[in-house]
Formats: sequence, C-alpha cells, structure tokens
Amino acid sequence: QVQFVESGGGVVQPGGSLRLSCATSGINFSVITMGWYRQPPGKQRELLVWISRSGGNTWYDTSVKGRFTISRDNAKNTVFLQMSSLEPGDTAVYYCNSVPLRSNSWGQGTQVTVSS
Repeated sequence: QVQFVESGGGVVQPGGSLRLSCATSGINFSVITMGWYRQPPGKQRELLVWISRSGGNTWYDTSVKGRFTISRDNAKNTVFLQMSSLEPGDTAVYYCNSVPLRSNSWGQGTQVTVSS
C-alpha cells in the first residue's frame, strides 16, 4: 500500500524558513521522480517542484525558484523541501507525490501558514 507522510509544517512569519519532510512506503522510491505539491486555501492543488530519481535534475515553479530547495534521501525513502524567505502567498497544505502521478493516493499533507 502506497503511503506518504508529510511533516514539518507550521506557522511562520514572513521571511522565515521551514523544512518539510515526506516519508514514503509502498513505492519503489529510488526509481521515481518525486515532487512537492501544494494546495492554497480555496484553490486547486498544484505541482511546485520535482527532483529526479538520482537527485541530479530538479525543476521549480517560478513562484518559488531561488527560495525553495528540494532534496531526497533514497536510503530513507524520504524527500525534503527546504523553504526560505517565506511569503504569505506560500500559505497552503503541502503534499509530496510522484511526478507524474501514478495513483490517486495522497498523504494528509502538512499545513504551512505564513503570517505576521
């Protein structure tokens, strides 16, 4: 059974930082491109960043390029998202999943709220 367990979210002031983690199971993690998605309040879930199976290639949406960094640990089946210079527009529930999506399985996500 595929499982994604996101953690690390919280409430932070503008300009602050957070590091999200996503532990996975039930997938062949080391051969899958992984991504972080987010769903802002009242909006659709969107792909934000992804990292190739080896970690050698990454892609960032323009809204977070230069502020967010994705990484992965294939030995621990875990993907990370380091977020810096956070803005109120980054407020959302953050999820990890494969890229492209391979199933309709999602974790519970982790809430990130950027507010003064």
